[in-house]
Amino acid sequence: MLRHEFQPGRLVAGVFLTATAAAYAGDAGGLWQTPWFAAIPLTVGGLSLAGATAVLTRTLRGRRPKAPTTNKPT
Repeated sequence: MLRHEFQPGRLVAGVFLTATAAAYAGDAGGLWQTPWFAAIPLTVGGLSLAGATAVLTRTLRGRRPKAPTTNKPT
């Protein structure tokens, strides 16, 4: 399995979208009542926090230097 860089912004987005799905799943299962508009603040708020987290992560980690390019003769 290939290793990849941990991206906390995607984790935050996934948590909020999973919470939105759980809220509507509980409503569908009859456990509680979820208003129809509940997805809007959960989704928009979660994506906003995910974007802020991604920007903060990129700022703290710094930019990676680009790999040197090789000029191959054609």
